[in-house]
Amino acid sequence: MSPLSPDKMSFWEHLQELRVRIVRSLIIVAVCFAATYAFRFKLWIWAQKPFIDAMARQTGKAAADLQPFAFTDLTEPFFSMMRLSLWAAAFLAAPLLFHQLWGFIRPGLMPKERRLVVPFVVVTSGCFLTGSAFAYTQAFKFLGDILFQEAATAGLRANLHVSDYLDLFISTTLITGVMFELPVLFFFLAKFRIVTARLMLKYWRHATMAILIFSAFFTPGDVVVTTLFFSVVLLGLYFVSVLVAWMAEPPPK
Repeated sequence: MSPLSPDKMSFWEHLQELRVRIVRSLIIVAVCFAATYAFRFKLWIWAQKPFIDAMARQTGKAAADLQPFAFTDLTEPFFSMMRLSLWAAAFLAAPLLFHQLWGFIRPGLMPKERRLVVPFVVVTSGCFLTGSAFAYTQAFKFLGDILFQEAATAGLRANLHVSDYLDLFISTTLITGVMFELPVLFFFLAKFRIVTARLMLKYWRHATMAILIFSAFFTPGDVVVTTLFFSVVLLGLYFVSVLVAWMAEPPPK
């Protein structure tokens, strides 16, 4: 906690507080990285499992007999395992990182709202980890079936680069985790009277268009089906956010 009084912090003091929070977050991730790197090979087995299972379903072969990953650069396995361990550390440290985020935004809240630290950390961490779990158990299953079915129909043999697969794996789990934070975002927007549930319902068609554009640019794969899949998920989260905004709206003055 900063020794400065939050209510009297100047602009430069806020920047100093931000620097402190960033440094603490980096230290937290570094400590977690020391643990996750020790289990990097187990993490790799866990990370490749969704696509191996999808490939087994599409090819009819046993998952244990499939080994579609290869490398052409001697340093690729080393840096890939390090990158996977780093992202695993960030996921493991999610509750502590959200606590640092709370510590930074806390000065802008009313005294009554500052007591929400535990619910904030629990809800934000839960939403992020739930989104990542959804990506791992459902999104990858859906995406893997679509992509491997296309490859199998074309008669192509899998020979995937480790780094390319990790790009897809990390971006999918990360983006989906962030997507599941949508209700938390709208909770605070409603609390600060920036949006209302009625306004969100009024412009749901505009939100749908924005969601489609976002999904087209940021979801993995160049397949229309994956864009529609993530669009439906985001639209569902949007309507959940409408309910959250309605519950969070302060009473009229």
